[in-house]
Amino acid sequence: MASQGIRGPSYRFIQGNAKEMWNMKKEAMSKPMSLSQGHNIFHKLQPNQEYWAKIYGKNYLQWLGTQPQLVITELELIKEVLNNKDRVYLKSGAQRFVKKLFGDGLAVTEGEKWDKLRKLANHFFHAENLKGMVPAMMSSVEMMLERWKNYEGKEIEVFEEFRVLTSDVISKTAFGSSYLEGKKIFDMLRRLTFIVTMGFLKIKLPIISKFTKDEIESDMLDREISNSIMEMVKKREDKVTSGDEDNYGSDLLGGLIKAHHDADEMKQISMEDLITEVRSFYFAGQETTNSLLAWTVLLLAIHTDWQEEARKEAVNLFGQHNPIADGIARLKVISQIINESTRLYPPVVAFSRHAAKEVRLGNLNLPAKMELVISNLPLHLDPQIWGEDVYEFKPERFSEGVVKATNNNSAAYFPFGMGPRTCVGMNFALTEAKIALSMILRRYSFTLSPAYVHSPYAFITLQPQHGIQVVLQPL
Repeated sequence: MASQGIRGPSYRFIQGNAKEMWNMKKEAMSKPMSLSQGHNIFHKLQPNQEYWAKIYGKNYLQWLGTQPQLVITELELIKEVLNNKDRVYLKSGAQRFVKKLFGDGLAVTEGEKWDKLRKLANHFFHAENLKGMVPAMMSSVEMMLERWKNYEGKEIEVFEEFRVLTSDVISKTAFGSSYLEGKKIFDMLRRLTFIVTMGFLKIKLPIISKFTKDEIESDMLDREISNSIMEMVKKREDKVTSGDEDNYGSDLLGGLIKAHHDADEMKQISMEDLITEVRSFYFAGQETTNSLLAWTVLLLAIHTDWQEEARKEAVNLFGQHNPIADGIARLKVISQIINESTRLYPPVVAFSRHAAKEVRLGNLNLPAKMELVISNLPLHLDPQIWGEDVYEFKPERFSEGVVKATNNNSAAYFPFGMGPRTCVGMNFALTEAKIALSMILRRYSFTLSPAYVHSPYAFITLQPQHGIQVVLQPL
């Protein structure tokens, strides 16, 4: 790599650069940001990338333990990797921290298995199916707003509120249950996420690591989550076997069980795959929308002029009624706000791939197994693409669409990923967020609480370290 002009921090025995990365992240996390300086969260979330890119250039080499990682921030190279036309840049699913959370499911698998699982997921998230989910989404928002009556004129922590909301929505729409029924699974997944996130930059010795407190707890959580999902599956199967139901259901869980029992082996999925998909969608279906909603409300609490514009639009379109499926697509101002919010605070900020074989990327020759690390933040916050006001919240930049907003570089905006591995639930998350915002804005105005401390951090998804507190005023 050096002979091709790629430099980077020196490799250290066993640890690589993991210790330096961890120390930089710890230092960044220890200090909150000032909102008066705009929304440049890159140095807070990925301080090692910002620091090393300044020294070694846009593309540089770092080491996670003994694994070399090529960090790339050039748009053309990122497009080539994520669009992956020749299928040589594969998901880095073998990493233990990803495997613990997502198993070998849609989020990380490749090849025929990925094709099969993606088809199942695409069917569930199809536009027509999404329309059918709108009433369930609205009933969950109604339940949340009923709770909010206790906070009128007071401070409320919305990140936690949206966690319950989004958990309830994914439970109802995908698994035919409710947040309370799925709470045990959500709590265990949250704890498991914490363990694997904290362990991401810790280099562990293979044999010893199996006996650490975190490994033992994560193994136990892994088993208990699987057992809880098995119980859900068995309930559905028993209803069909006893004749109480004539099919497994039209939701995601029903589709997965049907695929598990499919007589055609080419379409069949194993029980292990079924369990993995359920846990993945419990996690992703809740976490991404929660992140999207929380940061959008933060920005609207600061920029009350845009909050008012969004409110006017929701009232003009829906009056005093709840949103209707056909009207959601006509929410232009709210769409601009969400686009700008996910530019500044994308739900997921990092993507990784590895080269399946020796390959040429741009002008670089990469060896097989080279890992590639990509962040959307350097492009989302690039003044050459967005202009000098890049760190400011300006939804109007999206008024004529993404192409115009990005100065004809639309691939520079990818809050949900890019290419064939773009988040399968993106439209689900956007629909849910638009419904929630329309219904909230019609009932309440909100301002940022003086108690709020601005400290974003990446916890698989982008989250507020100390929550997001706003003061609610009924309209």
